Amino acid sequence: MRRAAVAAAGILAVSAVLSGCRKEEVEEAIQPLVAEVLEKEETESAEEVEPEQLLSEIDTEIPIHAGARIAVVSKNTKGEFWDLIHAGMEEAVEAVNEAYGFEKEDKITMTFEGPDDEQNVEEQINILDAVIAENPDVLCLSVGDMDSCQAQLEAARENGIPVVVFDSNVTDTKLISAFRATDNVQVGKMAAYRLGRAIGKMGNIAVFSAQEKTESAKNRVEGFLEFIANYSDIKVVEVIYQDQVEDMETAMQEVLEKYPNLDGVFCTNADVAELYLDMDKNEENGRIAMVGVDCTTRQQEAISDGEEIGVISQDPRTMGYQTIWTALMATAPKEAEVEIEKEVLLKPVWLTLDSLEKEEYSNYIYN
Repeated sequence: MRRAAVAAAGILAVSAVLSGCRKEEVEEAIQPLVAEVLEKEETESAEEVEPEQLLSEIDTEIPIHAGARIAVVSKNTKGEFWDLIHAGMEEAVEAVNEAYGFEKEDKITMTFEGPDDEQNVEEQINILDAVIAENPDVLCLSVGDMDSCQAQLEAARENGIPVVVFDSNVTDTKLISAFRATDNVQVGKMAAYRLGRAIGKMGNIAVFSAQEKTESAKNRVEGFLEFIANYSDIKVVEVIYQDQVEDMETAMQEVLEKYPNLDGVFCTNADVAELYLDMDKNEENGRIAMVGVDCTTRQQEAISDGEEIGVISQDPRTMGYQTIWTALMATAPKEAEVEIEKEVLLKPVWLTLDSLEKEEYSNYIYN
């Protein structure tokens, strides 16, 4: 933290002196912050989590509730990212039952529900109401709108149902037991660094984002804008949120037409990235450098075809696994005094064409 503060102070001091400076001077001025981001990115960036390592995290000394029913309510259930979240959760349930020797009525069980479009917040709330009424032993939740489920969180607490949030957090974190997700601010910073470098640290950039009310998207945009601001010769001309426009594809097309000399685009999630990639574009638009999030099959194709320079990717399988184990820890009786880390953020990684062939990145490549 001290090093980051010193770097930021240095950048502010230099930019005050070098307003209107040239590309080479800008690069020199921001180098301390770039070095910090690179260090975070490269340290522990892509170690594959083997099933044995995941299983070894299960401490059978913790008196979790035998026969516990885990209810998962996701903000989305459709797409490769969510398929891998679900798979990681199922693996955790299986591993815990095996480790504890739970059989028959003692087996841990899990349900996985949610809308097939994360913009459908009302449907998620209806599902959440029904799930809480069934009184599960623990609730795992990822929300499309971080302010949407206050009443449901309060109802869960009143009914003694611990809540573990994954992927996208809620505003009132006092009502939850733990949060497991990717470091989404870092996702934004990494995307800004890579995109800024790709366009020569000068030019115009647009940000196309998922919902502004979704915590993960909000943090990615904030991280991106915070880092890109250090390039005085780069201008973010538009930030478009999916829940702030009637039609996202039309809104993106209007930006491309409004800024014919656009140099770069950052898409904050797979849905927006794939929508952008599948749009009809003219020859000028085809030269725009694009960075997306989540290494889906479509984005792998785009990287291979040169449509996308690279992608910042998450490890959804591990996120799902850790969410379930954390949820089960929360079922232990209070007298056991089990310590649960409130927030754990997983490291994102930067993937390019070369990365797609490397085994160590397999957890971050969706298919």
